[in-house]
Amino acid sequence: MTTRTQDGSAGDVDYGAIGSGCSSFRRPDERIARFIAQALGDSRTVLNVGAGTGSYESTGRTVTAIEPSESLRAQRPARLARAIDAVAEDLPFADGEFDAAMTLFSVHQWSDARAGLREMRRVTRGPVVILTCDPTLVRDFWLYRYAPEVLDTEARRYPPVEQLTAALGGTGTIQTVPIPLDCTDGFNEAYYGRPEMLLDSAARQACSAWSFVDDRVREHFDETLRHDLNSGAWNAEFGHLRGQPTYEGSLVIVRATP
Repeated sequence: MTTRTQDGSAGDVDYGAIGSGCSSFRRPDERIARFIAQALGDSRTVLNVGAGTGSYESTGRTVTAIEPSESLRAQRPARLARAIDAVAEDLPFADGEFDAAMTLFSVHQWSDARAGLREMRRVTRGPVVILTCDPTLVRDFWLYRYAPEVLDTEARRYPPVEQLTAALGGTGTIQTVPIPLDCTDGFNEAYYGRPEMLLDSAARQACSAWSFVDDRVREHFDETLRHDLNSGAWNAEFGHLRGQPTYEGSLVIVRATP
């Protein structure tokens, strides 16, 4: 049984508490959007599970959005269809109702990822597309030097990509998604060449992993990163990232067809 908060959030994050600034910092990046669009192919009817504020929903497709959090549903722009209050593990649709389905930065937050993915497969005739992070690569990011607790949390939360493809069945592929230097979608790795951005507490709050650590971790991160930026230590080791056009980290698209 899926447990839900007062806000309606289902899974391990209460967006009623942390989600107020998501739409400001988690804005869809057009270059990542192209990878998602390519994975969806020519599908016309698309189910978006854990849709949040509607990032990466194309107005050129007929999108049905599922989002349990009331606060995130309220942040969806007027140009998008209203999201349905439901959870991934119990989708209120008939078998094979959609051409395709997608879930973006959401599967790691579900109460039961396998059950949710089986439901997505059930209601989808064609590809199921998952934008997620490979937990085996999460700790390779420089942030691990300054806030290992945050990335340890992420590595535990993200399901192994092999588990995702197994739950969906059929034919699965895994594609690395390059992250652009000026990425507008503010997840942790989006700031690979802009470390100062993660000193903004509002930017950090838009990444759910930071809600799992306490003030001691946040204060230590702020103090040590500021010190290394001021002393030049960060630039000495990681400064090459400031001019690197893209970063291939843990961001991947998992795609499965029947």
